[in-house]
Amino acid sequence: MSYLNFKSEYDRFPKTTIKNHKAFRGYDEIYCELNKKIDDSSVVVFDYYPGVDEKEVYELIKRFNFSLEINMHDIFKDGKTMTEQMKYNLTDDRVFGKMYYGNLVDFIDEEKLEEAKNKVKEHNGTTIIYGVGAGLVSHGDVYVYFDMARWQIQLRYRKSMPNYNCDNYDEDILKKYKRGYFIEWRIADKHKEKCFECFDYVVDTNAANDPKMISRDTFKISLHQLSKQPFRTVPYFDPGVWGGQWMKEVCNLDKDQPNYAWSFDGVPEENSILFDYDGVTVELPAMDLVLYQPKELLGEQVYSRFGAEFPIRFDFLDTMEGQNLSLQVHPLTEYIKKNFGMCYTQDESYYILDAKEDAVVYLGLKEGIQPTEMISDLESAQKGEIVFDADKYINKFPAKKHDHFLIPAGTCHCSGKNAMVLEISATPYIFTFKLWDWQRLGLDGLPRPIHIEHGKQVIQWDRTTEWVKENLVNATYEVKEEGNDCKIEHTGLHELEFIETRRYTIKENSSHKTHGTVNMLNLVDGKSAVIEGDFEPFIVHYAETFIIPASINEYTIKPYDCYEVKVLKAYVRS
Repeated sequence: MSYLNFKSEYDRFPKTTIKNHKAFRGYDEIYCELNKKIDDSSVVVFDYYPGVDEKEVYELIKRFNFSLEINMHDIFKDGKTMTEQMKYNLTDDRVFGKMYYGNLVDFIDEEKLEEAKNKVKEHNGTTIIYGVGAGLVSHGDVYVYFDMARWQIQLRYRKSMPNYNCDNYDEDILKKYKRGYFIEWRIADKHKEKCFECFDYVVDTNAANDPKMISRDTFKISLHQLSKQPFRTVPYFDPGVWGGQWMKEVCNLDKDQPNYAWSFDGVPEENSILFDYDGVTVELPAMDLVLYQPKELLGEQVYSRFGAEFPIRFDFLDTMEGQNLSLQVHPLTEYIKKNFGMCYTQDESYYILDAKEDAVVYLGLKEGIQPTEMISDLESAQKGEIVFDADKYINKFPAKKHDHFLIPAGTCHCSGKNAMVLEISATPYIFTFKLWDWQRLGLDGLPRPIHIEHGKQVIQWDRTTEWVKENLVNATYEVKEEGNDCKIEHTGLHELEFIETRRYTIKENSSHKTHGTVNMLNLVDGKSAVIEGDFEPFIVHYAETFIIPASINEYTIKPYDCYEVKVLKAYVRS
């Protein structure tokens, strides 16, 4: 089946070209460059993000002529002690932990750390310090940071890579991810952020045995340039039990795969950014940009509210020729703060990019629902005693292209089959309380996690049919913006949510002001558009998500290779 009347030009690997800078590719080039900087009294630091292949990097280390070697594994507490120390934050739940707000040094043996520092000071020959957190011992004379994106780490978890300093090779993938999400990546990002001004080189280790290295100046200039222009992150795609067929065609994916269920396209915590240095492509975590240029990217107001976190997320949910999503609800802000240590919750919305005639969205409760009866049925269904009758309790609204369904936290919801959803939400994307999953197993053959105990404590029982119709289904109205004569519609989100979304229908040109806050956009209709301003023209294609940093005061959007386009823009409300 064809979903488009034109050939998709969706770019899965968007790059930003950095002129007059170079990258060193492969361990031979990296060795030659570093060896020029090292003499017989140098202290060399190889610091890693957890997930970097340490055996691979050690093959490089062995090539240097050093007389003192310090391995960070000898300085960290042993794996069992670390896991015990994490116990409160890891919890017994398969999916949810509690956010850890400590530091990398919390898991270091302080006496061994001091001993290592003294060894470095007293040693006269070449010293090499390597491993996660190596910069805690010394910043050395040559400091190299080996970086990696979270998505690549997740893929390695699936191939039996354990968490850092842990032997959980065959543990449930969800539990590995939980340890990374709630603890490892948090403390690793804090440590990396402190080292931005210290390291001399950064190495992209995302591709096995194909490292690329750039200098500190190149790293800084690249991120600074990106914070002054429109850009895209590198999307990734994954199958699922409910997955569909739409993204295969539109996003130019492998047609031989059974399905693709979801995609992150514009989630800096998870996605990467690509830079082109004279033909060498370097991949860095997009979080590096958030951490290094937070005010330029986010704007003062957003930064003061959220810190160095990107608060808006765009992703795809594809059920075209697939199945219903799980029936679910997201926690209220107070609940997520008390139970998981997050400061804001996952308010969201479903923007329908495409739909078949029978597509629906389940949203809110029917009138007169008795909470105890519904929860009892959910619990009985979870035990396998009955099949939960979703139609008895949950509203079901027809869904067509360009509909927008608003989903403030606490609202029961899910997309039905045969819909292509652009999900616009706040970023705490892991906090979905599944209530019912239509008697399915996950792709791993295990029952998918259900969280009725959490869900029943946050469901807003007064969000019933009439309220939902009035407040959450196509609550769209036209608005005016100074200097713009194109059609502009407020499409969401609900007043309980902090994100504003507007849809622009553009035939000639539209003018935009960021008002000092980051804008996230998607071309929801039309073949392509061009964004212009005080930067090189930037072309986007249908269904691509792109980011306009807060540092850009004004920009324009106009159709590029078609008569008319529609753009959906999201930003944090003042």
